[in-house]
Parts: sequence; structure tokens; C-alpha cells
Amino acid sequence: MTMEKKVTLSEAEIPRQWYNIQADMPNKLAPALHPGTMQPLKAEDLAPIFPMELIKQEVSQERWIDIPEEVVEKYRIWRPTPLVRAYGLEKALGTPAKIYYKNEGTSPAGSHKVNTAIPQAYYNKQAGITRLTTETGAGQWGSSISLAASFYDMECKVYMVKVSYHQKPYRRSFMKIFGADVIPSPSNLTEAGRSLLAKDPDSHGSLGVAISEAVEEAAGRADTNYALGSVLNHVILHQTVIGLEAKKQLEKLDAYPDVIVGACGGGSNFAGIAFPFLKDRFNGGKVRAVGVEPTACPTLTKGTFAYDYGDLGKLTPLTKMYTLGHNFMPSGIHAGGLRYHGESALVSQLYHDGFIEGRAYNQQEVFEAALLFARTEGLVPAPESAHAIQGAIVEALAAKEAGEARTILFCLSGHGHFDMGAYDRYFAGDLQDVPCGAQDLAASLESLPNV
Repeated sequence: MTMEKKVTLSEAEIPRQWYNIQADMPNKLAPALHPGTMQPLKAEDLAPIFPMELIKQEVSQERWIDIPEEVVEKYRIWRPTPLVRAYGLEKALGTPAKIYYKNEGTSPAGSHKVNTAIPQAYYNKQAGITRLTTETGAGQWGSSISLAASFYDMECKVYMVKVSYHQKPYRRSFMKIFGADVIPSPSNLTEAGRSLLAKDPDSHGSLGVAISEAVEEAAGRADTNYALGSVLNHVILHQTVIGLEAKKQLEKLDAYPDVIVGACGGGSNFAGIAFPFLKDRFNGGKVRAVGVEPTACPTLTKGTFAYDYGDLGKLTPLTKMYTLGHNFMPSGIHAGGLRYHGESALVSQLYHDGFIEGRAYNQQEVFEAALLFARTEGLVPAPESAHAIQGAIVEALAAKEAGEARTILFCLSGHGHFDMGAYDRYFAGDLQDVPCGAQDLAASLESLPNV
């Protein structure tokens, strides 16, 4: 059979339902806990910062959840995204493996994050909300929610982790084009920010801090809700359009993956491509799913499976997840979207149950993988996406060593056009490997709540 390099779908083949893995997981999630009472969270506890439709999705056990037609119409701007066979990369590696990638960098914001930004803005608009607050690390999420908010004529305030705010100025510019107010975090605008700055005036921030600031502001205003770009169940749900499309595209080639690879920070793009295939594994399939993270923030590979807060200020519910401790401050690596102390509860439970594998790689080898991919496939990946590329390369070389015709699928979660500063530093020899220190990790894990 002749293989096409790129496989596309028609607009009519955009998924009309999201896949909810909670319906099929062998072991269900432990209940989220209220940060004040430590009792199981109720729907009304989330009402001050989320619209009811998203709260329903957060706890739903229904396997398939309909995508509103208004959201599908917005998806049509860039979806379906192409599935591409990486012939050039395969040749460079000399591997018998077939490598496919789902290119989510074709979205208007350049990453997969728009898949959830659009429905989040839509449901908030339907609920009468006129303002959204959020956090962002590298800026892909901030760019996506800014774009989505502008589609629905809503205001948007983005607390951007300070190290990324300075590293990625054009991400800030992108957000401002769509009307967002972008604030470096920690800031003096919130109690959470002021508290951290009092302890560490030179703090370069973290996603945990930025989340506290955004949640604090949203909880204090009736016209404002909070939007999160990863981790939560409803965010994971929206991202399953990636894997659902990929399944259809591979079917056109009479192909199926042996292993699926995705970069893993909060877990959204990894879950988005992997979860529709894990549904098959629950029914006896053999597909492997590998989440790749930085050694500077090794949540899955070195974290603890325990209840923890999602933010530094302890404003968010406690979820049982793999965590490095809510006060963990990762090094300022350029993969800013992967610098989160915790992992999606869904990804965490499946990892704990052995359905998912975890790998951690250093910054230098990840950028080497990015360059190889760019020079063989003609696309410049974001540093976050380069982690998935590195994971795919490792799998392809393992297939070469074993003489196996392995089929590998990975998610190219976004392009790196706003990350040229990181590439410049790599070429200058200024990028350092900064793996998480055992002493720092032990100290942060001491802060875990006694639940």
C-alpha cells in the first residue's frame, strides 16, 4: 500500500463528541477536596469561578459528551489538523519504525491549547460571564484563551510566569493583539503575588503562583471566571479531539500505533492524543502511552502520588495526583509549559495503575531532538513539543536495535516560532541541564498537606 506523507480529514469528519475516559477507567478518581474544609468537593464549591456546564463536565461519567455546534464552527477554522508521516526523521535515524505526528501547531494560536480555550470561552459566555482570568507559562495557553475570549467579546487578564514573560516577548504581543491584559507573575496586584514577593523579591515565578493570582481575582468578582489550560478533567476532555481525529486518519492508512508519545506538563496534549487509544487498551489492546517531561520538573517520574493543592496560595481544591509539592519552584527552563508541580488527576491515576509510562529528559538532548526534527521535517517545534520528539526518537532507536517495525505516534503540540530566543541560547551554548535536585524536592514534598 502506498503511504501518503500527510493525511487529512474533511470538515465533516471533525469529531462531534468528546471522549470522557472517566467512563472506562478501571479505577475511578479519588474525590477532590475543598481547600478549607478538606471534605469532598461539591458542585456549588466551584460555582464562584467556573460555569455550571464545565462543572458538570468535570464530574461527568458519561462516555461521550456532545460538542456544541457553535464550538464545532470555531474548530473548523483549523480543524481537522493533519497527521504526517515523518519520512525524513525515519531516514535520519535509520529506523524500521514508522513515525507519525499529529500537527496541532496549525491552530491560530500555534498550539493544541485552542481546543479547550474555545469551549471554555463559549460556556462562560453562555453563563453571562464577561471577563476571564488565567495563568500561562510559555504563553501558548495565554495566546489561546486571549484569542477565544476575543471571539466571544470578553475581557481577558493573563498572569504570565515572570521568567517566560521575559523569555518570550512575542507571546505577550500575540495576547495583546487579541485584547488581553498580560501581567508578569508574581505581581503586586494580588495577595498571593505580594506574599511571595515579600519572601523572594526576585522570584521568577511558577505556574502554581500564577494560578493563585488568577483564581484570587476571579473569586473576588461576580463578572469574572477563571479558565485553566491543562490538568482539570474538562480540559482533558476537550483535548480528545486530537486522538479521535488521529484514529480516523490512521484508519485511512490501515495503521495503528504500538506506542503513543506526548509531552507532559499538566497532561492535556498527552491525554488528548493518548486517551482515545487507551479506551482500546482497556478492552484488551496492547498500545503503550509514554508521557515525556523535563528533568527539571519530573512530576511523574519523581513525584509522589498524594493529595496536594494545585497552586502555591492553597486556593484551589486538593486533588490526588503526582506532585512535586505545591511550593516547588522549578528552574527557568525554556519549556515553560512543562514547569508545573502537579499532574492531571486522570493522567496520575492511569500512571499509578500502570496504563501510562513516564520518561524525563534533559534540556540539551531535547533541543538536539528539536533541531533534528526541524532539519528533516521542515517544522520548528516548541520546546515543550520537542520533549515528545525526543521520546519518539528514543522509541524509534529502540525499534532499530530490536529490529522491530514499530509504529510510533506523537503529538506535535505546537510550533516554536515564538521561541527563537531559546534556540539562540542553545546555539550560543548558554542552555544548561538543570535536573531537579534531591534536596530541593525533599523540601518541597514536606509541604504536602496531611490528608
